[in-house]
Amino acid sequence: MGKIVRYITKDGSAFVIATDSTDVISKMEQIHKTSATVTAALGRLTTAASMMGDMLKNKDDSITVRINGGGPCGDMIAVSDYNGNVRAYVQNKIVEIPLNDSGKLDVKGAVGTNGTLYVIKDIGMREPYVGQTPIVSGEIAEDITNYFATSEQTPSVCALGVLVNPDLTVKKAGGFIIQLLPGCDDSIIDIIENNVKNIPSVTTMLSDGFSADDIAKKAMEGIELDKLDESSTSYKCNCSRDRVEIALISTGADALKEMADSNEDTTVECHFCDKKYTFTPNEIKELMKRANKKL
Repeated sequence: MGKIVRYITKDGSAFVIATDSTDVISKMEQIHKTSATVTAALGRLTTAASMMGDMLKNKDDSITVRINGGGPCGDMIAVSDYNGNVRAYVQNKIVEIPLNDSGKLDVKGAVGTNGTLYVIKDIGMREPYVGQTPIVSGEIAEDITNYFATSEQTPSVCALGVLVNPDLTVKKAGGFIIQLLPGCDDSIIDIIENNVKNIPSVTTMLSDGFSADDIAKKAMEGIELDKLDESSTSYKCNCSRDRVEIALISTGADALKEMADSNEDTTVECHFCDKKYTFTPNEIKELMKRANKKL
């Protein structure tokens, strides 16, 4: 299980959320069997989405974070519920590119920098809230920071990290987001800026034994904090046979008839968890009857 913690400053002027998402991103890698660079890229996006989901207010709320920078990994999508339980999808699971100039996995090269970050919040309104901002770096964290500043007008800092083992398993993953709230005093801002400038990377802290709580406190060192809450998170897909049946019915009578007439089983695979759902021609015919009843 992953863990998310949330703290607020004693004076209520700033907020920090931090997560150790190692188990969550490990599960993501096991499902999608991604190459190292894609694991790092999708893992960062998934970690960010998990924290952003945990920041939602109502139990039925959800958030989708999507990025496509024109790089070789293509579309990346992460979806989180309000507890931070998350699922993810990447268009191209295997991307092999050289390390960057720092000798690290080239997330920017895999994601690309010519595109858009989309944030879709389903918060019970008639239409979902959709925010979009141009990609500024392709490193994910900077793009999330830019989204908050530009689309939500909330000064924020986002840090994300995924450390991949030589055997492609996930060694460490996590992140934190700091947000300044209205009326934040300049002295608090100065401390946070200094902390962010000097704080070790997220994966370094996790490798040194830091917990999510430790990371939050390190990011806000020198500031009195009150803990708001903590929660356990997991990689969790909400697909089901019923949902797949609804999706098949939505393809229309002609498409269903074509599937039934093929006299072969129809298999639908979930993009988020790779689970397969198989329907016989007779089962497709039953779906056709249900579709006709709705007409």
